[in-house]
Amino acid sequence: MVNLVRTTASFGLAASLTRAGIAGLRAKAPGGRGRWERKNYAGRTVELYAGPATAVGTAVGVGRVRPAAGLAVLVAGVCGAYDDVAGAGDSRRGFRDHLGALRDGEITSGAVKLFGISAAGLVAGALLRERAVDKVLAGVVIAGAAHFVNLVDVRPGAAAGAVLALGVPGLLRSGPGAEIAAATMGAAAAVLPDDLGERAMLGDTGAHALGAALGAAVVVGNGRAGLAAHAVALVAAAACGERVSEAARTVVLPGARRPA
Repeated sequence: MVNLVRTTASFGLAASLTRAGIAGLRAKAPGGRGRWERKNYAGRTVELYAGPATAVGTAVGVGRVRPAAGLAVLVAGVCGAYDDVAGAGDSRRGFRDHLGALRDGEITSGAVKLFGISAAGLVAGALLRERAVDKVLAGVVIAGAAHFVNLVDVRPGAAAGAVLALGVPGLLRSGPGAEIAAATMGAAAAVLPDDLGERAMLGDTGAHALGAALGAAVVVGNGRAGLAAHAVALVAAAACGERVSEAARTVVLPGARRPA
């Protein structure tokens, strides 16, 4: 019963903060509404308020349980926001393109995001786990999950829906891991209707924050075997994602928001 109350509170807090953040940003529209609007694949105008609101709502909900995890979520959101702004119009996608540009002496927004989120994941992992091997695995899981959720954000509702589905196993555990999973799912649930309705989009800001939070739930709720299994799966997903990203450039998926 205690676990149910805590997970419900975490879900409600993150959901409430996310909705309040969206409403507040929509009312104020810092810098003007034009800065917060984009045209999607169908030519519809979508709002960008959901990304920052989701990142902050998730970070607070997760940070209430584990401050180190909340900080990693916030950093992931900030790195995603930088890529959303500085990387707008950049056709390069995936690790290969951004690392290739780095070898040529160009620091892309994608490279900043890659190294920033990786560093945040490793720092959070070092604070959340005790043994050296677990610290590294935890960092891989947090950064890998952030990348994975952004990778699946190729159509309206895909990222938030994936978080809701993947967060369910975390709720079946007791303790802090379940609370973090609940907070992550609360933020995702809060933004899902607008995302599905093509009124708003998460962007890299929201997708990376939700993914990092999902990874933190895994880190806090699993032992070494679980961490290792998730790390392997996420690394494999990242490797496969390079091929999926390449295919998405030439194949237009039904309802696709943008190439992966």
